Order: sequence, then structure tokens, then C-alpha cells
Amino acid sequence: MKLHTKEQLHKLKLASFIDVFDEIMANANNDIGLEQALGMMVQREVITRENKRLDRLLKAAKLRYPSACVADIDYKQPRQFNQAQLKELSYCEWLTKKKNIILSGATGTGKSYIACALGQQVCQLGHKVKYLRVNRLTEQLRLSHADGSYTKTLEQLAKISLLILDDWGIDQLDRQGRRDLLEVLEDRYAKTSTIITTQLPIEKWHHFIGDDTIADAVCDRIINNAYIINIQGDSMRKSENLTMVDTQ
Repeated sequence: MKLHTKEQLHKLKLASFIDVFDEIMANANNDIGLEQALGMMVQREVITRENKRLDRLLKAAKLRYPSACVADIDYKQPRQFNQAQLKELSYCEWLTKKKNIILSGATGTGKSYIACALGQQVCQLGHKVKYLRVNRLTEQLRLSHADGSYTKTLEQLAKISLLILDDWGIDQLDRQGRRDLLEVLEDRYAKTSTIITTQLPIEKWHHFIGDDTIADAVCDRIINNAYIINIQGDSMRKSENLTMVDTQ
């Protein structure tokens, strides 16, 4: 009877039920009733499935810092930004409201880590996340034109609940790049959320985009619907290197 039951659970892909079943049967002296046993099995299965889903979401997100966590954001570092605002954003209500986030500041101030920490939080809530550096995104779209997958690529990007665009403004966009970027942002406007990390002040975005008309359209779809966090301070990497020197 035990073997038959386990075979049926295998067919139903209820591995956690089997684990709890074995644990209960291994303890002949327990007084666990049917209702309690069933509750234990269901709870274990739910937790297992949630963990597997989170693993899939994090793997698909390809975060630059996969272990980044909002609880581990260091608020004691010598950098200045609106900490209360960031803590509020960690609850991810902005995602429900289809809002964007712009993280600006000098290199090494932790913008990418914060973006990835928020990305992991969104994954924890069961939503799809994708991390891309802007130059990788434009290159991916350029290649999709060549192989005929452009429309499909746009559709896939439009369905992602949170798109993280890192290193915004590093290299000036060419004609095709700026048009492709506008297509991506147009498809996502007011439907999903985007996080942008950038060293470039917003007033210089027009130069980065390279065309006033398209720049106006891009800025309209990002800035007017965004929470903006400006991070001021020296590079945290510099502080880490100085600490390493001091301890040697």
C-alpha cells in the first residue's frame, strides 16, 4: 500500500508529499492524524514550489549581483542619498503602480547593487525581471533585426515586469540604437516598470540619445513616471581598497 501511494504521488509530481510521507512513516510512535499529515504535506509542497519558482525567476533575471538583497544595502557608507525614499521603494509598491526608478551617481557608488537588490525583491514577489546593460540591449536588438526576431524580442521585453537598464549613458547611441531603445520603452510605458542606473545627469540625456525628437520621447516615457534617487559620494570600491591596505 505504501509503495502504491508513493508511485501515485510520483505521477502527480508531488515530491514533497513523498518526503513528508516518509518522515511520518519512519516514526512509528507519532500520533499525527490524517488532517495534520495532509496539512504538513501541502505546506511543504507549497514552499518547495515557491522556492523553485524563485530560483527560475532569479536565473532568468541574470542580475549582475545575484545575491544582492535590500536588507543588505549598507546605509552607513559615506554616500548621500534619500535613504527614507529607498527604504520605501523596497516594498515595491512602485511596481504595482507601473512606476520607474532612476538611480544616478558617480561610478562605484552602489547604483547597480541597489538596482539588483530591488530586482531580487521583485523576483521574491513572483514577477519576471531582466537585467541588461544598455549597450548589450542595443546590440541584442541590432542582431534581432538581422535574424528576423526583432518583433519577437520586443514582445518578450514588453512582458517583463521589471527591466533593469544598467550603465545608461556610457556610449552615445547611434541612429538605430536610439530608435530601438524608444521602441522598447514605448511598449513598456505605463504597463511595466524600468530601473535605470546612470552616471549621466538627466540634463545631459539628450546628448547621449543624440536626436532631440527621440530624446524628448524617451525622457517623457522614463523621467515623468519615475522616482529619482541621486547618490553622492566617493566610490565604494575606493573605500574597500583602502580597507584592504589598512588590514595588510
